[in-house]
This record gives sequence, structure tokens and C-alpha cells, in this order.
Amino acid sequence: MSWGSGKGLAGLAGAGLTAMAASTAVVGGSVPMTTFSEHVAPIVFKNCSSCHRPGEAAPFSFLTYDDVRKRGRLIVSVIEDRFMPPWHAETGPLEFLGERRLSEEEIQTISTWVESGMALGDPKAMPPVPDFPVGWQLGEPDLIVRMDEAFEVPAEGPDIYRHFVLPLDLPEDKWVTAIEFRPGARSVVHHCLFFTDTTGRARKADAATPLPGFTRMGSALRGSGRLGGWAVGGNPRLLPEGLAQRLPKGADLVLQTHFHPSGKVEKEQSTVGLYFTEKAPKQSFAGVQLPPSFGALSGLDIPAGEANHALTDSFVLPVDVKAFAVSAHAHYLGKDMVMTATWPDGETRELLSIPEWDFSWQEQYTYKEMVSLPKGTRLNVTIHYDNSEENPNNPSDPPVRVRWGRESTDEMGSMTLRVIAENPSEMPILRKALKDHSRDVVRGRISDRISSKGGRDLGRRWLLQRLDRDGDGELSDEERAAGLRRLGGR
Repeated sequence: MSWGSGKGLAGLAGAGLTAMAASTAVVGGSVPMTTFSEHVAPIVFKNCSSCHRPGEAAPFSFLTYDDVRKRGRLIVSVIEDRFMPPWHAETGPLEFLGERRLSEEEIQTISTWVESGMALGDPKAMPPVPDFPVGWQLGEPDLIVRMDEAFEVPAEGPDIYRHFVLPLDLPEDKWVTAIEFRPGARSVVHHCLFFTDTTGRARKADAATPLPGFTRMGSALRGSGRLGGWAVGGNPRLLPEGLAQRLPKGADLVLQTHFHPSGKVEKEQSTVGLYFTEKAPKQSFAGVQLPPSFGALSGLDIPAGEANHALTDSFVLPVDVKAFAVSAHAHYLGKDMVMTATWPDGETRELLSIPEWDFSWQEQYTYKEMVSLPKGTRLNVTIHYDNSEENPNNPSDPPVRVRWGRESTDEMGSMTLRVIAENPSEMPILRKALKDHSRDVVRGRISDRISSKGGRDLGRRWLLQRLDRDGDGELSDEERAAGLRRLGGR
């Protein structure tokens, strides 16, 4: 991710000396110098260098003193604003793996070092550069596949959704514990979803087009399986011990890629690394997504100018579960979002809070320890959107009405908690409850629409004509119930 321009900082001035004195110990009446080797390098190597090194997403490296020194003022600017390192989850009682948030003390240390002249210090005191994996973050994959040919993304125009088929030719079933997705043109790939296809329909759809891949899923992926996905900011992680996803023999891997033109022509040729385990898992896991279908079923509709539009949903767990990861999704108008759990005894705890949403950086947060949630726990999700002129991320000037859609200038919204059932035999109960919840969301929208009166809503008028049996222009309780029975499954 590009950092943009930095703020100018004063040199060795009175304020800088005061800050330096406050952040370092006084020994024998003198203030020791803050140096790169002893104080700054440990912070940078731990929190920055994993992305800022050759072959990774960041535009420049932070592996040496010179690398860091020549961008010292820029670094101070972005860490003081907490723009970097990119970590948007708010600190709470639950800890996440790989947290990249700098402490106030670490920020002050780097600021003091820059203001005091960015001294190297004793080279012998510098910690060794971390031994990062070369290329693949999780080590060499068990299977590596790549698109046969590159797809050209135009410099300008609307977002593009396209599907690419990668034959795997597996002679037997495999169990996937992780997938590492490596886009060839990172600047234009916003996210990618992974599917499996055992029918051959995706291959036929691909062969029917002159360009690589095909556009609409339609029937091509009917009956296909889901294997997860990747978004900007996502880091590959192995599933918890004992969990894996089935990859059927003979299946093709299908990539559904969302492209966002960057202003110049790019060619994308994605590579995917698959990691397997030899043993079939003893239990499966599920994603509790609220609202379902990224908000599509909830009728997301944000008026122009509204600065704090809310999208909410809740779900009561029908069985005891353990949560191991959580993620969130929205587009440019996303403002903040939170998922809470309220235990049956009334205790409420945040499972994930993102006070400042960033469309350009999305990742899955994995808990350091699984979170036990008993049967009867209510999960609540609230997502706010800012569709006002004051929102610097608003793609429309002046603001326009925004509804749910796949384009980046449309909106989506959901938070997903990944869980296992405490009793593996109860997973079908959870899956059925989630399916029923999606149906209830749809029925709720239908009920709201057919219950309203007057106005110019063509959909409402059409429903009234279909369901108003006595022709009085209103729906009785009996007519409303009949309408829900007839339309609830659509």
C-alpha cells in the first residue's frame, strides 16, 4: 500500500529535546541517544519489514538503516496518524494473532530518533534481520497452480468481476488447511473468492469466451463449493489444528476476481498455493455472517447526505460454539462496525470493533485463543455508513443514493464469525439455523413492504395488487400471512 506524502518535522528543537528526554532514561545526569541499532530496528523489524521487503505488497523495503533513515519523517507522520502499520481492529479484551498495532512508547521512540538526527548507533547492537520466508508466507505449498494466460485490465472504466478456471487434476480427495493467493498485478486486484467445480461447467463457460475467463457465474458454478477468499490486506493463515476443507478429486479451482482499474493498463496472472493435510478433519466449521449475503438480503439503501446510516442484524446461537476468527466487509462509505456477544447471563463482550473502516485494507482476524460462546448467546452487528460530503472516501461528489451492489461505488456490509460446534454432531443444527435466519431476513423485508401504505413504490403496489384479495387497498392479517407463505421462499 502506498503511504502518500508525509508531514515535515522540525529538527533538533526544544520540543524535540523535551520529547527525547521524556522517552529515554537519564543515566548519570545525561540523556542517552536514541539510535537505530538499539531502539528503532527492533520495532521496525517486528512490525514493518514483513510487508516492506522485496516481493511483497509494500512499495519499498525496511531491512536496513539506510532504508528507514531516508523515509524517517514519512514514517513518523503515518505512525502518529495510525495509518501504519495497517491494523484496524480496536484493542479489547480478546487478543488476535499477528497484531501490528504500535504502542505509544514505540511511536514516541521512533519520533525521538527522527527528531534527534536519526543516529545509527553501534552496528553490533543491531538485531539480525528476521528470517522471513522467501516468496510463500506459509512455506512451500503442496500444490501451486497459475492462470494459463494473463487477463488485461483496462486503465479506466467500471469494476470488473471475472472468473478464471485453474484445473487441478487431483486423482483423489484432498483436505485444504490454507490457501495463499498471490496476484500478479496487486494494484488492480481488490479481492478474490475461491470456488471448486466438479461438473465441468466452469471449463465450458471459459472455453466459450475469446478472452481468459468468463463473466457471469449463472449455472456455471451451480452446486460448486466455497474455499474462502482473499482481499487486500489479507494474510494467509493455517486453519486451527484439526480443521480442513474438502477439495474433491477431479475438481477445478475457480477464481472469482474483483478488478478495480488503477489508471493504467495492467495484466493479471494470479498464482495460488494450496496447503494440504493428510488426515480428514473430525469436525467442520461454519461462518456466522451478519447480515447474511453481505447485506444483500437486508435491502441496504443509504440516502444521499446521510452521515450515520445504520445496518444491523442479530442471531441467537442454537448450540454451544467456539469462535476462532472474525472478519468484516464494506465498501467506501463504511464508517465503523462492531460485533458483540451477549451471553445468556447478560454479560456483553466485543468480538470485533473497527472504529475507522478502510476499504483498502481488509483482513481476517484470528483469535489467539478460541472464544467459547454458549447456546443462547446473542450476536449483534452494527455497521454505520457515511454518505455525506464530509466523508473524504465518498466516491460521489455530490453524494448520491447508494444501494447494495457488487461495484465498489455500490455498498455491502457484513461481519463474519468463524466457529466450530462444541459438539461436532450439532453442526447441522447451526447450519439450519443460519439458513432459517437468511429466510427470516427476506421475509421481514417482504412483510415490511407489503404492510406499508400509499407512496409510489412500484414493488409495493405490485404486491398489493397480487395479495389484496378483497380489493380494499390494505392487507389484512390473513392476506399478509398468505403473502408471506407464497413469497417467503423467494
